[in-house]
Amino acid sequence: MLFYEPDARPRELLPHDPFKAIIAPRPIGWVSTVGADGAVNLAPYSFFNAVSEGPPMLAFSSDGRKDSATFADEGGAFVWNLATWDLREAMNATSATLPRGVNEFAHAGLTMAPSRLVEPPRVAESPCALECRVVHTVQLRDVEGRELDRHLVIGQVVGVHLDERFVADGKVDTAALRPIARCGYLGDYAVVDRLFDMPRPR
Repeated sequence: MLFYEPDARPRELLPHDPFKAIIAPRPIGWVSTVGADGAVNLAPYSFFNAVSEGPPMLAFSSDGRKDSATFADEGGAFVWNLATWDLREAMNATSATLPRGVNEFAHAGLTMAPSRLVEPPRVAESPCALECRVVHTVQLRDVEGRELDRHLVIGQVVGVHLDERFVADGKVDTAALRPIARCGYLGDYAVVDRLFDMPRPR
């Protein structure tokens, strides 16, 4: 089995860093925020996940102080929108680098829907959205203690929007939602459209 330290990978074998291909699939942090000046931002994040269920919390990590992290910090809130197979092209369009002030919702042909408890709007076309209030913003450090230009935003879920068409027998039908996920290299995605059951041992 191959072993290497991240800064010294064998580039003749692995010219592309496999880290994201190994940690896969990852849910997409499709995050909407509002800045202090009222500007609206919508962007997908590759480093995103749930980090607690009691209370429910989500986290996304920003490479640099991009608008989502900055706006979430300023406004104290963000909304996570579920990216699905049907919304894949629109989600991808919101990853474009646009001039400050250009609305990603309009750029991607999406509709802004009002949230109930936080200021940022949600994606009306998404079958699920979670309204979050920011509880922590952390600048990451490496093992040497050096501060990195990586910013982790953790939010507590305070409101849930869920399309009832995807509820069956008291459970959310994840396969019917067809969420998409980030995988390995640039442009690699997966879709969840089939589940299997494996009971936990007693």
